[in-house]
Amino acid sequence: MDLKVTSSPISPSALSGIRPGAMGRAAGAAVGGAAAEESGGFSAALRGALQSVSAAQNKSQALQREVQLENPSVSLEETMVAIQKAQIGFQAAVHVRNRLVQAYSDIMNMQV
Repeated sequence: MDLKVTSSPISPSALSGIRPGAMGRAAGAAVGGAAAEESGGFSAALRGALQSVSAAQNKSQALQREVQLENPSVSLEETMVAIQKAQIGFQAAVHVRNRLVQAYSDIMNMQV
């Protein structure tokens, strides 16, 4: 799993739709890749990271299923590593979501 975030300014439109719990719903939603590639920036990087986390979770679930079905071509070690990668990726996504929500709350509570 590669999480590469390039430095780019965060536009107000990127944070305008973020609400507590919105990131979790976005992680499960299917998103078209063409729009993400065209827009670029922070939202595309975030969408790509969430898709990477989702792919890691799907891979670990498939490997778990194969181990349970006693497929000899799938090793237990490979499955455990895939599960750990999926857990670490999910925890990182939750931390990023929490930081974004906190930043949004701080911005909204600022006095102008």
